Amino acid sequence: MYTERRLNYLESFNIQHDRRYYSAGFKAEVALAAIKNEKSTAELAKNFLVHPHQIELWKNYLLNNLSLVFENAENNTKNPIKYNHNPHAKIGQIMAENDFLTKVLGR
Repeated sequence: MYTERRLNYLESFNIQHDRRYYSAGFKAEVALAAIKNEKSTAELAKNFLVHPHQIELWKNYLLNNLSLVFENAENNTKNPIKYNHNPHAKIGQIMAENDFLTKVLGR
């Protein structure tokens, strides 16, 4: 009985009873728009369909953790990804491994 009343209440006031989950890209887009200050928080909330307080939380989180972006960039330069720029060398390596495995397996 309680659940029926609650569902009727939610439907009559058009309240969502499911939790929304936002992607990191969406949060970043909203937070950047808030940092630019081109529109007010209320206008951003209306455009992105997010509560104004949530926008402020994402904005503050971005501003407080902005240094982490550059810390991760420093870590990426210490361990660069090594690419093999010579495809012929890679083909030769694979052929040598294939010949070795053929001899070992006796095929």
